[in-house]
Amino acid sequence: MEEKKTPIVKQPPVLFEKTQLLVEEIGHTLGGTIITYWNNPRGTVCSDDVVALHEILEHVGKQEQIFLFIKSNGGNGRAALRIVNLLRQYCQRLTALVPLECASAATMVAIGANEIQMGPMAYLSAVDTSLTHDLSPIDRDNDRVSVSLDELSRAVRLWQKENKEEGINPYRHLFKYVHPLVIGAVDRAESLSIMLCKEILSHHVDDEVTAMQIATVLNSKYPSHGYPILLKEAQAIGMKATTMDRQLHRLLLELNSLYSEMGQRATTDFDEVNSHGNEILNILETSGAQVLYQQDKDWFYRSEERRWITMNDHSSWRKNVVENGEITKTTLHIN
Repeated sequence: MEEKKTPIVKQPPVLFEKTQLLVEEIGHTLGGTIITYWNNPRGTVCSDDVVALHEILEHVGKQEQIFLFIKSNGGNGRAALRIVNLLRQYCQRLTALVPLECASAATMVAIGANEIQMGPMAYLSAVDTSLTHDLSPIDRDNDRVSVSLDELSRAVRLWQKENKEEGINPYRHLFKYVHPLVIGAVDRAESLSIMLCKEILSHHVDDEVTAMQIATVLNSKYPSHGYPILLKEAQAIGMKATTMDRQLHRLLLELNSLYSEMGQRATTDFDEVNSHGNEILNILETSGAQVLYQQDKDWFYRSEERRWITMNDHSSWRKNVVENGEITKTTLHIN
């Protein structure tokens, strides 16, 4: 009987040489220093990104102006504050380049810039905070779901609208599905989100009333966390948002295409319940240096719990640097 061969574990491509050519061209077009901050759909803005960004900024050194290309669906708001604070220590003026999605915590990073240049497909989003608490409800895959204050508030208002009898407390019924501590934590998280936005805006907005207005609108105006804030809406809110140059937009889309190729899923299936995942989630880059986070681990489906668990996790941050015309590859140990 022929022995079944073990599949070769797939690896995502690292296109450092190609991305460097584009980064150099973009920098030449802008006449300044370009830094890229790219997340694939399963990557997030996180605290580790702050350390990774520091590696890039140390390579760049202090500049009069930095152009930051952002493409991300968001993540941790506190990490966004730290990212903006770090960038501001290395430049006097910061310009955000947004050709595509720049949502949630990534919007927080963008509002820390003196100017936001937006392409025709670009959008920002609301930053109202949702969180996944240890006591959050469980979905059909046995995973904790995120809960937002806007969702809770709308559920309460709907209950009050449909049940107008006096003496009925909607929270008594809501507590059957959402733990009281989760509701308290989400309420505190929204206050934190407004505070984070105000602190980020303070880097270039001197008027506290204007900063508070922008922060409040981003946190409470929109009916959906994913509501796309387009160029005209961003301007109406009070942001200094402008139309991106067409040539610059074309180059950024080319760079995004290379990053998307690097960030493709590289999953190797061994059988119905065992697989290996290899995927580049976050990429930061400038001329001469690139830092990326690569997920590299085994997955096992535990049927009795109806969820996937990980094993043999070798995920890590990795750095590529051009030194004397040669590419040096190292591992960054970030905990």
